[in-house]
Amino acid sequence: MIIGSCEVTFHADWVTSLKEKRMVVKSLVEKTRHKFNVSVAEVDCQDQHKIIVIGFVCVTNEKRQADSIIQHILRFMEQNTEAEMISAEFEVF
Repeated sequence: MIIGSCEVTFHADWVTSLKEKRMVVKSLVEKTRHKFNVSVAEVDCQDQHKIIVIGFVCVTNEKRQADSIIQHILRFMEQNTEAEMISAEFEVF
């Protein structure tokens, strides 16, 4: 069993409140979960309204497939939000 995990950080400069941030996070998390069938959640900086940190995990039987899934999800996330992706740290084990 191969597990791929990723933590993605976005900066949403236009967001002015935690309520606005929740709307952006909820939309991105639900779209990602629905399209890729992976576990996704906001994992850090919940009290900062301009920073969004989302984590996701996939399980597969090949390292190459886990890498591919992570790259597809990162591209999807970047294309489906106006927030700027600052960093993405991933690990496959």
